[in-house]
Amino acid sequence: MTRDGLKTEEIGLEDLLCFALYSASNAFSRAYRPMLDQLQITYAQYLVLVTLGAADDLTVGEIGERLFLESNTLTPLLKRLEAAGFVERRRDANDERQVRVRLTERGRAIRGEACRATLTLAEHIPQGLDDMASLRGQVTALRDALTRSATEARNAPPRPPIPAAGL
Repeated sequence: MTRDGLKTEEIGLEDLLCFALYSASNAFSRAYRPMLDQLQITYAQYLVLVTLGAADDLTVGEIGERLFLESNTLTPLLKRLEAAGFVERRRDANDERQVRVRLTERGRAIRGEACRATLTLAEHIPQGLDDMASLRGQVTALRDALTRSATEARNAPPRPPIPAAGL
């Protein structure tokens, strides 16, 4: 039985907050796609450009932390952005193990165009700015709580196996 009185066998997609967020994320990607396709960038590349626009000259690890992406996902994405001339990557002078990433002038220009796409999209969302800020805060708090929970679960001692029925 769930907190809402549902039996586990009664739970459907419409009851799952995780599915509502997942499908909303997919809807955002579909809404952004035509605008970003014109700029020849993906949604993930857009997020990197926004991240670097807010704080340029970050390490790959710092970008990954801000975007919740692993290095093995981020590195190919950064290589494609570099090949397009939007970012430059270089070894950190103080720590050669670190790679630092900066926006190029072309990257700053494309970031500006992409951010205009965000404003265009925002005009089509019926919620006001205050409602959107409140929702973003709630979703961010939920993400942070889930991240803490996952970290705690990874660090917890292993549970004993569940015995097979009838034994």
